[in-house]
Amino acid sequence: MTNRAADYQKAVEFHGHCCPGLTIGYLAAKAALERLNVTRANDEELVAIVESDGCGIDAVQVLLGCTIGKGNLIYKDHGKQAYTIGNRQTGKAVRVAVTGESSPLSPEQESLKNTVFSGQATIEQETAWQKIQEKRIAQLLVTPLADLFKITDVELTLPPEAKIFNSVICAYCGEKVMEARARLKNGKIACLACTEEYSRGW
Repeated sequence: MTNRAADYQKAVEFHGHCCPGLTIGYLAAKAALERLNVTRANDEELVAIVESDGCGIDAVQVLLGCTIGKGNLIYKDHGKQAYTIGNRQTGKAVRVAVTGESSPLSPEQESLKNTVFSGQATIEQETAWQKIQEKRIAQLLVTPLADLFKITDVELTLPPEAKIFNSVICAYCGEKVMEARARLKNGKIACLACTEEYSRGW
């Protein structure tokens, strides 16, 4: 597929390359927007909870307008390609979780993948892998969402909007630290990094 949607191209540009993982995140974000009947957040109207740190998160950021910097992107290390999207204005939320695979790799393709990821692949092997990836991406983009995801409405207690905290100076490293994250170490203000070094004996 050469003529891809403009929002997909934006996700690719943001991520740096085109891959199945990014495509799954893109499709999950599209499914959430459709289910919630909303468009991309201008600010903090939407909240996204992601359950892995894979490529798909970049598509979520681009399509939904959810970022760590705004406090409306929450990462939970569950190792799942699952995305829960909540709408602050309506209180509605949806969870989109990957349950299917449109084109699982053959043993030969898995072997090629391992060679490419090891950094030992030839140019020919890298080209062959890229063709496989392009085929998988094209298949994902035309696969019905119901075949890829379990999409369910969920109850979600939305976190408060991002707060701005005062900064204090760590007495040990001299760097500014958010007051809410500062600790006391020997009666002096310490950042978490200096506190952890103290507790571990580094």
